[in-house]
Amino acid sequence: MTAQPAGRPEQTFFEDPALDRAFGVVMALATEVYVLRDRVRALETALARSGAIDADALSAEPGPEEAAANAADRDAFVAHLMGNLLGQQVSKGAS
Repeated sequence: MTAQPAGRPEQTFFEDPALDRAFGVVMALATEVYVLRDRVRALETALARSGAIDADALSAEPGPEEAAANAADRDAFVAHLMGNLLGQQVSKGAS
């Protein structure tokens, strides 16, 4: 983490600076997601050109078993991700 240059205040957009910092994290993660999307697209293209994968198969609808497994994985991911919004402490913390 780099320090702010001397004499230059932190840029703020929201009343609470913690929101600015949290938004900065969100934007950094969004940047990483886009980089990953771009890399996956490049890999899919290269693999399809080489004949290692069938590009149409990547876009095909999954079968019932795969769709159920995907739904279960998605539901668990969303539950874990959104659990932070419940306002319940999940760590033991200090007594």
